Amino acid sequence: MQIDETPLSGVLILTPRRFGDARGWFSEVWNKQTLAAQGVSYDFVQDNHSYSRDVGTVRGLHFQSPPHAQTKLVRCGRGVVFDVAVDVRKGSPTYGKWFGTELSAENGRQLLIPAGFLHGFVTRAPDSELLYKCSDVYAPACDGAVRFDDPDLAIDWGIDAAGAILSDKDRAAQSMRTFDSPFAYEASA
Repeated sequence: MQIDETPLSGVLILTPRRFGDARGWFSEVWNKQTLAAQGVSYDFVQDNHSYSRDVGTVRGLHFQSPPHAQTKLVRCGRGVVFDVAVDVRKGSPTYGKWFGTELSAENGRQLLIPAGFLHGFVTRAPDSELLYKCSDVYAPACDGAVRFDDPDLAIDWGIDAAGAILSDKDRAAQSMRTFDSPFAYEASA
């Protein structure tokens, strides 16, 4: 497994090795023991699968607050998405900064997004599917969202924001300025 750091502390790109032959390929996308030996250690308790039919579908920016905060390991099983993490840990030197990367069925990349980050994505191909592991179960009372097109974040989604396909929840999401983050930055020793 190749592990690449990003400009946001804790957000990692994991690229599993693929072993191919005339039939196709095989890839081990998560191995708790192998990754723990490389300093990546999480207990995942829920797997989610998201399907988006149309290009320009935006989901996010979502978070789940404590006590049910979630670390997510996100990968694209079909199609192409631009996946984004935003640091919302109070006191972090990168608070309000974002990182995005393209995830596709073809490139096999995964984005590890620890608790304390907003998460969202936009589809760049029709019929895109996102699969992601979560470190805690979904808790509706802890669910929240910040606007994907918030001017204070200035995320370059690669689309015209006015044409984005959104859920009612995401259309009504709060601004970054009104967001009182429940997450705190803990500097590593």
